[in-house]
Amino acid sequence: MIQEKKQPYASDGTVKRKTGGELLAQAALSYIETHYQEKFSLQAMAGKLYVNGSYLLREFKKYTGFTPLAYHNHVRCEKAKEQLINTDECVSDIGEAVGFVSPAHFSHVFKKAEGCTPSEYRSSHHISQENEGETV
Repeated sequence: MIQEKKQPYASDGTVKRKTGGELLAQAALSYIETHYQEKFSLQAMAGKLYVNGSYLLREFKKYTGFTPLAYHNHVRCEKAKEQLINTDECVSDIGEAVGFVSPAHFSHVFKKAEGCTPSEYRSSHHISQENEGETV
């Protein structure tokens, strides 16, 4: 989902060094992917990365096209999708496992990101997987 906007090579074919902002965005991406189950706080993440929160937000958005919170929710939804397809856990337990504090908030964020509720997502993908196993 996240791709750097800038090319890794300069126009003369040499490898281009990453800027401080690019390195910061990569560190923030890594931090979010590691701590996705925790409550999101831009200020706390900025503190862990030893930068100002406003600077982190600006640089993250500049290099990824997303806000840190939007990416945090994206990671949570991706983890939830894996569990919805691969387990029989109830939806509210999956939401809690990926860090949402309430089933309603999980459902709201998931629907906003995916266009369907977690239950609808599970139903549509269970049908798809069952059909893939059939031979015609």
